[in-house]
Amino acid sequence: MRTVITAAQLWDGETQKLDPVVEIEDGLVAAVWTRSERELPADAPRRDFPAATLAPAFFDVHIHGAAGCDVMEATPEALARVSQFLASRGTGTYLATTVTAPLDATLRSLAGLARRIAEAADPDWQGARPLGIHLEGPFLSHAKRGVHPPEHLLAPDIAVFDRMFEAAEGRVRLMTLAPELPGAIELAAHATAKGVRVSLGHSNATAAEAQAAIAAGACSATHTFNAMRSLDHREPGILGTVLTTDALFAELICDGIHVHPPMVKLWWRAKGGSRAILVTDAMAATGMPDGEYMLGGFPVQVADGRAIAGGVLAGSVLTLDRALENFIRYTGESVGAALALVTRNPAAMTGLTPESLNVGQPANLIALLPDGSLAASWVRGQLQR
Repeated sequence: MRTVITAAQLWDGETQKLDPVVEIEDGLVAAVWTRSERELPADAPRRDFPAATLAPAFFDVHIHGAAGCDVMEATPEALARVSQFLASRGTGTYLATTVTAPLDATLRSLAGLARRIAEAADPDWQGARPLGIHLEGPFLSHAKRGVHPPEHLLAPDIAVFDRMFEAAEGRVRLMTLAPELPGAIELAAHATAKGVRVSLGHSNATAAEAQAAIAAGACSATHTFNAMRSLDHREPGILGTVLTTDALFAELICDGIHVHPPMVKLWWRAKGGSRAILVTDAMAATGMPDGEYMLGGFPVQVADGRAIAGGVLAGSVLTLDRALENFIRYTGESVGAALALVTRNPAAMTGLTPESLNVGQPANLIALLPDGSLAASWVRGQLQR
């Protein structure tokens, strides 16, 4: 079946086009042109978004769950619910993110996630596709652990990492690591050599310790500001290093709860358009009513947009479309400037090919209104919202 979509403009990852037309057929992008180049076909169903920007679907590199399910359940049913919910909010791809748990439980989850990721390569997969795994834990600082259970945190250990990597069938794409821990620098170099991106986070590191990890291959920072040593003018620490190392990517949870709006501006000014990444850190309660939900193996209370365990923030109930909308409101940036933070930049950090609107590619795209709010979302040409 053929569908035609029109909008005010199109952002393709690099440039913007005015008055675009995107033609979708059999779930693929069949053609892209502008209305000045040819007339609209009269025989195809059409969706018009006269004020919107068309762009590739979002990529979330840090998400634990949604729609009442946690990715560590790793069942077909759980991943299907998560994937279908994400697609309805504009996310086309994601990294299934773990939380610190007993090692045996983590290994079981990784094995299950590897199977689900393999299944997601099938063209018949419904919803957003998990492209890989983000290990958030167990190699984290006790001092900055957040809600990660202290009894399950481990010292960085190459042999343990290799067990996890093997259980995941090599599908670990990103790992959060506290660089000050003994063995962390060696593990950063080892993981990087295996193609795993290392992200600095849940850390009380000094600037020198953070810089040593960057020298060993670390390329990003996990939810900047959160679970990090505070900035000090005599010891800038990990946070100062993240904000001043131009080559380092940096995540941010832009829900107005994890980071105050003026600090979002500071992060944006420091990281600029090519290294800033918006993430959700969303957990199972995302898209659900207030109540109690699981994050990995422990319960989290959710009320009024806050996810709390033991008095500490435990992930979020944010979606990437809301994160983008918040970012635009907090910074005054345009939709075109903001889109890189949820498409091109996370793909560049992970080394994965970004979604595109090139002819022949899966028709995974979104329509955004000028304030950044989501007007529509398609996955493989199927309207999700």
